[in-house]
This record gives sequence, C-alpha cells and structure tokens, in this order.
Amino acid sequence: MNSPAPQRTTTPTNNLPDQLRQIGLRALPAQLDDFVARATKARWSPHQILEQLTRVENDERSRRSLERRLRLSGLKSFKPMADFDWAWPTSIDRDVVERALTLDFLPEARNIVLIGRNGLGKTMIAQNICHAAVQAGHSVLFRSAAALIEDLHRQTTEGRRRKLRTCASVGLLCIDEVGYLSFDDKAADLLYEVINRRYERKAVILTTNRPFKEWNEVFPNATCIATMLDRLLHHADVTVVEGNSYRVRESERETAARRAKP
Repeated sequence: MNSPAPQRTTTPTNNLPDQLRQIGLRALPAQLDDFVARATKARWSPHQILEQLTRVENDERSRRSLERRLRLSGLKSFKPMADFDWAWPTSIDRDVVERALTLDFLPEARNIVLIGRNGLGKTMIAQNICHAAVQAGHSVLFRSAAALIEDLHRQTTEGRRRKLRTCASVGLLCIDEVGYLSFDDKAADLLYEVINRRYERKAVILTTNRPFKEWNEVFPNATCIATMLDRLLHHADVTVVEGNSYRVRESERETAARRAKP
C-alpha cells in the first residue's frame, strides 16, 4: 500500500517582509520601513494606504515586465534616434521612419522594410522602433536573418514548431541584415514560413542591403522568393536609404583626428 504524498506546508514566519513576499508582493518588502514612515508622517487613511500600496506594486510589476520584454527581445545596446544624422543619407523617407516610431503600423499589421547599403543606419532605425514597441508594452523579437535561420535549422521538428509559433505570435518581429550572407533553398523556405505565418496578422520589420531583384542571389535555387516577397510587401512601407557609409565617415574622422595630434 502506497503511503500518502506529504503535504506542502508554508513555514510560518514572524518576519513581515517575508510574509508579504509569500502573498506575492514584490516592491513593498524592500521598502517597508520607508513606506510605513511615509504613511505615519502623512497620516494616511486605511484607504490611502491601500491606494499607495497598489501603486507601488503596480509600478514594480510594470518595471519587471519591461525588463523581461527587453531581455527576451534580443535588443543589444544601440544609439538613440536623437543621434541619427538625417542630413547624411542622400535619400531617405524621413516621414515613413518617424511615423513608424509612433508604432502606427502595429495595429494594421503593416510591415516596415528598410533597404540600403551597409552603414547607413538601417539597423539603428529598426532597433529604435523595436525599443519603442517594448516600452509601449509589446512583445518584441529582434534577430539577424542569419541568427534566426540558424536557430530554426538546428531545432528538432518539435522544437522548430515551437520556434515558429513564437515567431508568429510575438507582437513585433524584426529580421535584420537579410542579404549580408547567402543561404540555401531550405533557409528560404524557413524565412518564407516565418513571413507567411505573420502575413496580415502581425507586423514585421526587415532590413536588407540587397534590392529585391537580387534576392535570388541571396537564396539561390529557392522557389519561394516571389511568394515570400508578395506577402512581405503586400502591406508594407518600403524605405530606400541611399548614401555613403556612416562607419566609413567616422573612421575617416578618427584617422584625421589622430593625425592632427602633435
């Protein structure tokens, strides 16, 4: 005869912060003395105490939620849009970019596509849009095309299904640097699957250094390129950024500055 499973018990404690943590509070235990002091000094009523307690806990939950979304997004350090030199590109549709930063494309499930040579700030723009979405409460996934495809490639069948479901359901997906590396036809099929699952449901940001007519060189022998582009561009704002590389300019300035030193 099997013995009954032991029941879980909560160890009683006289420590108030520990008791508050046990009932799910996160912010109050760490600032309990300060909270009580402020309540005593201001002579808060019981109703005011509950209001302040709720505000403190909601603020903490919002902070933790923001940190979690940022961590899961994959966004690394990046320059803010305030540092973007709009005068440097010889051509850029500033209105499209600034409108995208308001996130107006998300409810419409429109895509944002940035095309241009290396070093013109496409990734920087995409990162700022994604960061704005995280701050607004959206789930975001920012991945380079190479990292996304490699991750899907090395999964088991079930693992790939889970990854594709994540790619389909996340609030905003950014696929960065399409065209920087060449891929096989299987990679094209995976990218198509990602685009197709989000088609008319969720927005995609995509950056590429290759015009669409050259995507057959990026994905040689792939048969899904035309269909993938059809779904990607059906509801999309496409911005072509033209000009010389920012990084080349910065490198030239640094070289000149070093030469100017005595």
